[in-house]
Amino acid sequence: MTDTTAGALSPTHDPRPQWFGHPRQLARLFTTEMWERFGYYGMRALLALFLADHFLFSDETVGGLYGAFTSLVYLTPLFGGLLADRYLGSKRSVKLGALMMALGYLLICFSGPAATPWFEIDGQRTTVEVEKQGETSRRFVTQEGQRLEITGRDDGSVALLTAAGAPARILPPGSYASGGDRSQGYVALMLAALSLIAVGNGFFKPNISAIVGTLYAPGDSRRDAGFTIFYMGINLGSLISQFFAPLLAVWYGWWAGFALAAVGMLIAWALFQFDGGKLDGYGEVPEGVAPRASLLVAIGALAAVPLVWFLLQNSMANAEAAAAAAKSGAGILAYLGSLPLLGQLLFVIFTAAVIGIPIWAWRAGSREEFHKMVVATVLIVFTVVFWTLFEQAGSSLTFFADRNTDRAIGSYVMPAGQVQIFNPLFIVALAPLFSLMWVALGRRGLEPNIPVKFAIGLLLVGAGFLLLVFGTRFAGPDFRVPLVWIIGLYLLHTMGELCLSPVGLSMVTKLSMARVVGMMMGVFFLASAMAQYVGGIVAQVASVETVGGTVTNLRVSLETYVGVFAYIGWASVGIGVFLLILSPLLQRWTHGVN
Repeated sequence: MTDTTAGALSPTHDPRPQWFGHPRQLARLFTTEMWERFGYYGMRALLALFLADHFLFSDETVGGLYGAFTSLVYLTPLFGGLLADRYLGSKRSVKLGALMMALGYLLICFSGPAATPWFEIDGQRTTVEVEKQGETSRRFVTQEGQRLEITGRDDGSVALLTAAGAPARILPPGSYASGGDRSQGYVALMLAALSLIAVGNGFFKPNISAIVGTLYAPGDSRRDAGFTIFYMGINLGSLISQFFAPLLAVWYGWWAGFALAAVGMLIAWALFQFDGGKLDGYGEVPEGVAPRASLLVAIGALAAVPLVWFLLQNSMANAEAAAAAAKSGAGILAYLGSLPLLGQLLFVIFTAAVIGIPIWAWRAGSREEFHKMVVATVLIVFTVVFWTLFEQAGSSLTFFADRNTDRAIGSYVMPAGQVQIFNPLFIVALAPLFSLMWVALGRRGLEPNIPVKFAIGLLLVGAGFLLLVFGTRFAGPDFRVPLVWIIGLYLLHTMGELCLSPVGLSMVTKLSMARVVGMMMGVFFLASAMAQYVGGIVAQVASVETVGGTVTNLRVSLETYVGVFAYIGWASVGIGVFLLILSPLLQRWTHGVN
């Protein structure tokens, strides 16, 4: 059955029940998306901290695994959308994806006992005792009957201090090792949970958006406003979950925060499963598809989970080697050779796409089509830079909030994962204002063109990091920066997002040659996956040494983050300026597309 219900309607006469001037079905889609994003962003707020605190993975391993997982979250929709279009239908795809993600969130609740930290000196491994005192922790080892505190020094060495504070031994870099004894069975279960989430998202994410599109007839002027309302559900869901999930994790344990995500996902599934017929005629199975096709697709989805599990496990196992190669400056070829399999595949495919597509367009299209395709490809590359830095929110910025930020608001101390809440909060507050601003500027002929909006986004995301670097000058004696500076970063990053994100997909559809729009959309999603992966690499470069899940020296930690944030901040500003200089040529090559 095809979706013909909406196509026969006009914006001036829509006999269907309405919801704020839109088809009533939008309310259910909005609520479903809200609860699904409630689950995903609640989980994401906890993930990096959970991996470092519960499993005691190093920062390099966390960055590599986090980047691999989030890149797959953006990569799987390419396949989920294709399977829905040909075999499953959007509605069944959403239900399947919701169930898989809910199962993933539930599985990650069963993470087993926390890893046992160890510290190794002279080939002898000793269990580490961790004493938590509010926002700080102390680590102790017992050597020859003497209890010694492990303390990092500014030169990268480690001192073992007696009870009186005197150094019993100084360990130069490379003379010691630290880690955690963890259950490999529970690690495998955690990877299975992330695999289910990634595959499930591939079925859910593109197809619920596709159903929103079918609510409106071609030419219906309400379409853009409908998508704006729909996407507000993303920020509303993330706003609520990023507030409550970290709190539950602090009060009751990591399992409680992930369980909240599972509840949100199950609500999203129930809204589709028990829709009372409200979504009949939308996102149905394509005509002529055999009934068993749905079963085969579901089986195929489950069969894809082990493949994703392998890619995640490979990324985790090779994370520290890749991070070491990145820090050593051994060269791009040596670095690419050290990457996990997923990283190599992404780099090769994306590079081939951004080089091959303009060449193909030059040979197969007209001069104007070639120009437009070049502009689309160039801007897609710039989006990788923006999202690479923006998505530090879930990794290096979360660790910075945990380790080097004074998160006290009066008597209330924000959990580190909760700091991410400022992005959706600013989106909800600023999105209407930006919409009005663009309209007002457009009436005066002053609205920036697409390349300039992209450049402004890059300038703002870079400025956010530079603002935070400036704020580190006001760090206290505990090497913690006042919360206001990271709030300022999220404000600038959100403003950059509002400049770049809304026009991204639209840009691709407007500039691409008609016969390859689908392929270019695939490249756009591939760019998002690439950005997530490279974001994990940046987080690896910003890694800090820990023992028992705790930083050994907060001063070194602060200096490390300052160095990385300053570098990527100035790099983004420089790239934004370059795009501004390039924008007149790019705009000319759009041939009037705005």
